[in-house]
Amino acid sequence: MAFGYRTPASDDKNLLEMFENFDELSRLTGSQSAAILDLFPIARILPDFLVPVRQQGKKYHEREKRLFMRHFLNAREQLRSGTSKPSCAIDLLRAQKEYGFSDELACYLSGSLLQAGSETTAIILTGFFQAMLVFPEVAKEAQAEIDRVCGDRMPDLNDYPDLPYIRACMKESLRWMPATALGVPHAVTQDDWYMGYHIPKDAGLILNVWAIHNDPKRHPDPRRYNPARWAGDNQNSAQAAVNPDPTKRDHFVFGAGRRLCQGMHIADRSIFLAMSRTLWAFDLKRPVDRETGDDIIPDVDNIKDGLFISPMPFTADITPRSKSRAAAVKQEWSKVAGLLDDEMQWRTVPEGLKWKDYEPLDGENEDSLESLS
Repeated sequence: MAFGYRTPASDDKNLLEMFENFDELSRLTGSQSAAILDLFPIARILPDFLVPVRQQGKKYHEREKRLFMRHFLNAREQLRSGTSKPSCAIDLLRAQKEYGFSDELACYLSGSLLQAGSETTAIILTGFFQAMLVFPEVAKEAQAEIDRVCGDRMPDLNDYPDLPYIRACMKESLRWMPATALGVPHAVTQDDWYMGYHIPKDAGLILNVWAIHNDPKRHPDPRRYNPARWAGDNQNSAQAAVNPDPTKRDHFVFGAGRRLCQGMHIADRSIFLAMSRTLWAFDLKRPVDRETGDDIIPDVDNIKDGLFISPMPFTADITPRSKSRAAAVKQEWSKVAGLLDDEMQWRTVPEGLKWKDYEPLDGENEDSLESLS
């Protein structure tokens, strides 16, 4: 989606390079050293050799820029050769001539989509799997709804309106394990007052997502994973995010104000498919301690902190619910595998995507593509 290539395995070199650097940046921005620069802005005028955290940040930034640019230029080569597939980078390349933005801006737009969408979605789903182990009654109710609506057919996006409990699980997962404890800093555009406090123009404000999501006045018994609290709330994330009544906001994972996450509709669809299809096909159960015979229950308070927060690693027993559903999963994979080449990249665009092989725009030729270099 970002640069036009698949990462077929968790040890894919491109994936590891990208996220190892991102993890280092996340660790750095969440460190106490970085926090000092926010608490005491006067320290920002100090030279780099007196601020090691800034030196490290610049190093990771340069590495990140090289990684993004490499993948962006690879997308450009695919565009020229006629082998490109749907991606943000390809759309930006075709718009670059008209709008005149730089390669650096374009590569960062694509890379930011990858960073913002991959890590957060994975964390939300990890939290969901953990919740299914800690609160197994939720998994049973969700599976009952899926079975009632879909039967032996794997859920798809057409089932979204008919699976309200799964939608409630989505909202509860985004509240319960929000991926980001704090939002991205924003600046106040004019002087303001709030509860007797003066907030001067240009002051930085940070949204405390974790505090809002775990406020017992807003969400009673907040550390209990309870999808029923969202009964009757039919808003999707985008609708809730722009609701002028803050009491009607389901969560603040995608930010607040004018600069909301632009990919929340993608996140909603990805999370819905992952949750519904996982529970349709598999049972998620607690592993058993071989010595005591007791269930091993994950500690929901054991959380990895930083720019992104996530559950610490935990174990689970994940088994197919039946032989027929295991066979259905394999059959679906076989259909997709037929669209891939030997390197597990898209040979053919999946049916349903609005895409065709690259054709020059009116008045566009090879020379105009060269001008994008």
